[in-house]
Amino acid sequence: MIIYVNAKAGHDGNGTKQMPFKRINEAAKIAQPGDEVVVAPGVYREYVDPVHAGTEDARITYRSAESLGAVITGAELLTGWEAYKGTVWTARVKNSVFGAYNPYTTHVYGDWYFAKADKHTGCVYLNGKAMYEATSLEECVKGEVYECSWVPEESIYKWYTEQDVETDETVLFANFQGKNPNEETIEINVRRECFLPSKTGVGYITVSGFRINKAATTWAPPAAYQDGMIGPHWSKGWIIEDCEISDSKCAGISLGKYLDPENDHYFTYKQVKSPTQMERDAVCRGQYHGWLKEKVGSHIIRRNNIHHCEQGGIIGRMGGVFSIIEDNHIHHINNMMEQGGAEIAGIKMHAAIDVIMRRNHIHHCTMGIWCDWEAQGTRLTQNLLHDNQRPPFAKSLKGGMMSQDIFVEVGHGPTLIDNNILLSDASLRFATQGVALVHNLICGALTCVGDGTGWRYTPYHIPHRTEVMGFMTILHGDDRFYNNIFVQKWPAEDVITRHDSDDGFDSENRAAGTWMFEEYPSYEEWIAQFDFTKPADMAKCEPAHFGHLPVWSEGNVYLGGAKASRHEKDGLIVANDRDDIRVELVEKDGELYLDTNLYEMLDGFTGRMVHTDVLGKAFEPEQKYENPDGTPITFDSDYLGEHRGVEVLPGPFASAEDAKRALYSVK
Repeated sequence: MIIYVNAKAGHDGNGTKQMPFKRINEAAKIAQPGDEVVVAPGVYREYVDPVHAGTEDARITYRSAESLGAVITGAELLTGWEAYKGTVWTARVKNSVFGAYNPYTTHVYGDWYFAKADKHTGCVYLNGKAMYEATSLEECVKGEVYECSWVPEESIYKWYTEQDVETDETVLFANFQGKNPNEETIEINVRRECFLPSKTGVGYITVSGFRINKAATTWAPPAAYQDGMIGPHWSKGWIIEDCEISDSKCAGISLGKYLDPENDHYFTYKQVKSPTQMERDAVCRGQYHGWLKEKVGSHIIRRNNIHHCEQGGIIGRMGGVFSIIEDNHIHHINNMMEQGGAEIAGIKMHAAIDVIMRRNHIHHCTMGIWCDWEAQGTRLTQNLLHDNQRPPFAKSLKGGMMSQDIFVEVGHGPTLIDNNILLSDASLRFATQGVALVHNLICGALTCVGDGTGWRYTPYHIPHRTEVMGFMTILHGDDRFYNNIFVQKWPAEDVITRHDSDDGFDSENRAAGTWMFEEYPSYEEWIAQFDFTKPADMAKCEPAHFGHLPVWSEGNVYLGGAKASRHEKDGLIVANDRDDIRVELVEKDGELYLDTNLYEMLDGFTGRMVHTDVLGKAFEPEQKYENPDGTPITFDSDYLGEHRGVEVLPGPFASAEDAKRALYSVK
């Protein structure tokens, strides 16, 4: 059955083409497996709460009749502004508008939130753009540039809120910098979510072609309820496709966790257990609450334009397992720099078990992709990442996060990163083990190698399942580097970030290459610690059981001063005095290209074909670098999907000619 919705319809619609429903949520109450909800162009200021699940063979589909013509928004128009002082105006909103959740009394705060908790989940929008929240009326009146913003010219547009207890109203002040708000479009977000089931287990739903924006979402760490403007809420088999998802106060799409009242921001409110312990609890409690391949995950997120969200474009803890995230454009995440904490990235996934992220274009984000905990069977392939770094003019936010294209943290692998183009000054933050880098172009540093993990015992799982196999701290190593091109594109000097408290500084390396693995053992050195000719001796084996794991490196190319470790086998190191290496991203006629002379410097250098058996197994889970269905991978396709033949060039392209082709369409 097709159910029709039209914002211009009357109030007595029945969902037929002749008498459509006026609101999407009316259709969401009755849609059954196999039904399609067709939504006419228009603005739908409502929260859509699907009641019924589809099935694998009979999905429930919600489709915008015109691509991006139907807008589901968490915002309401606000008119009737009165001049207050200078370029500041004021308006009042009765709190009954908000129901049980008032975004203007709710702060962005919780576990793993490091910045000052002085920003609300509410927001004021001027002609579709989010304004910056001031923490005092005086600051709002001044309307000065916010030094941490990545877009300082926009940061002079301020808003401020307070409560009038006597009238039970939210009072808003906004500095519109000379614009008359009664002649502009002014909105405030009032709803927490746009399209997300209020109950778990509402699976097999497709959402296609909508604009979804301006929700007052909350901070979404891993041991808490994770809301987003849209998401499946602990169910299976959703498809979110061809949507524009923007301007969430926190997360755009949530593939994450259900509400567990006994472990919801536990550290923030109780403090007596460490936050990492509560993450371990979350994993085990999740299994009790049905965290199984048969019940949760296997979503497809594809061809979406996700931007201007202030925590993350896509986030998730456990609920995103076995999913595919492909062909999305994710950009300008956390650029306002009003939030700081350990959950901020274009994509931030905990337990990305057998998750494939491919052909995504991710740029101008505080971080590009962050795979935190249990990146097991995770594959990042054919992605283009660039400009994921703080601009030099922006001041570092106290409590803000470091920047890089990819961050893999406290996982045991196997994590496979292949055929990607990484152009930011830090390519990969390496606080983990069990990673294979194959056929990438890496123009930034591998940083944080061996650091930032402590004694953080982290789960690993039965291969291609969610059931926990064991827990172990991160020993570091167990990493593989094959057929990559490393380029010292950025200055090699360490980046120094001084502490706000003036008690010291943090230092991050920016020297490209594999040199930081110099002190790690080779496989031969590591295995020699065990004497298999005698009965096993626990005491003598203990140093090996808690020491670094081996590293493999073969067929890599080092250009522009990028440095190799002693483990490099059959690699190519071009003289360090070559300063004419060129790797630039350029736009021409709506297409992105690489302007590069890299392949002119290879001088016929080739490597061998890499496949699953070459990479072996990640140490703790004893799982191969293979497809989610257990079949082997041969790396005979490049970034563009072109075939690699018998002459295997390093880097993400099968031929020098492929390197000249368009990488991505920005049309």
